[in-house]
Amino acid sequence: MKRTILWIAVALAAVVLAALFLRAHRLLPVITIEGAVVESNADTRKERPIADVAISASAGSQTVTTRSEADGHFKLALRKIAALSGEPIALTFRHPNYEPLDLDVRAGGLHLRNELTLAKMVPIASEAADSDHPAAVVSNARVRYSINTGIQSNIGSAVKTFQVVNKGNVPCDSQTPCSPDGKWKAASASASLYAGAGNVFNNVRASCIAGPCPFTRISAGEDVQGQRNIQVSALDWSDTATFLLEAEVFHAEIRSNVRELYPVIFGRGFNFTLPPTAEGVTLEAEINGSPMVFPLGPSLDMSWATCTVRTVTEKEKIAVYRCELKPDYRF
Repeated sequence: MKRTILWIAVALAAVVLAALFLRAHRLLPVITIEGAVVESNADTRKERPIADVAISASAGSQTVTTRSEADGHFKLALRKIAALSGEPIALTFRHPNYEPLDLDVRAGGLHLRNELTLAKMVPIASEAADSDHPAAVVSNARVRYSINTGIQSNIGSAVKTFQVVNKGNVPCDSQTPCSPDGKWKAASASASLYAGAGNVFNNVRASCIAGPCPFTRISAGEDVQGQRNIQVSALDWSDTATFLLEAEVFHAEIRSNVRELYPVIFGRGFNFTLPPTAEGVTLEAEINGSPMVFPLGPSLDMSWATCTVRTVTEKEKIAVYRCELKPDYRF
């Protein structure tokens, strides 16, 4: 009996210790390592962000991995156990187009949460064009794109008259329609207009133009402006009245405005940005003096340059392009 109680006590103690260990592990502070990966260059204007770099952080038995984003940003998180205090955390950066990079950062304290790591990777030298095939010269590079804008052009107007036939001073006797105060017998009529396919009405106006206008009321739908079909109705509780319905006809169309810009060139790379509404992006350049046009599709694949794009989200999404000449080309 005593042995059974002893084993139960041991088991309960083990469960309590395990629970305390797990709880303490969950409450361990986290070391956040955040930074950016850029291309190493003596000219800081050419330190372009590097995307898709394989990054790992190792400390003790912990290893975490991630990849850099389009703007070179990365973030890693490690549990800060007591054994790590003051010990280095090994960071590795790997990309097929760059030399391997290894860095050490210190884990002492929680100050790493406020420090940013800048990893500068050295590009692997590309094979230069041989003397029998000199590099093609790229000149007068420019970007063309279009912005589509919806516009409405006035193409005419529409007019229609209609009457409400009625006899005044006839008591309503609860036979609808009646005057607004319910005293006199009234009559109603309506008129409609159709703008035609691809057209809409704006500046819709309806008015009483003849007869006892003070004893009439005109009503229309909630929103007749900008509609292809419009209808108005009139109520008359006196003698016959005449009404006029007028509207201007607008034709809706999309206009494409072609725009052009020149990229900023640094070394063998060039940069440009485009608004979120840009369409039909093309790169135009002269290759060895011959004008060429290169549509820049979703794959960003061109024969003379390799391009990447990232989106900057602020009030609007701005596309940031970075292109690098291929080995057989030069500016």
